[in-house]
Amino acid sequence: MLVNNVRELRARFRWSQQDLADAIGATRQTVGLIEKGDYSPSITLALKIAAAFNVPVEDVFSLKEDQ
Repeated sequence: MLVNNVRELRARFRWSQQDLADAIGATRQTVGLIEKGDYSPSITLALKIAAAFNVPVEDVFSLKEDQ
């Protein structure tokens, strides 16, 4: 299962979902779905998100083993 820290990073940067969407060329709805875990981004989009926050992609996304 893919887990992410997008919401936490947005809060740290004081960005709205729309701010992040604008920075990565996506919609606000897409950002919301990613945050909720209802949508797994493409590799390109994941890298864009990491670049927007200036962190390694591993700081944004990780795999959690199903139990």
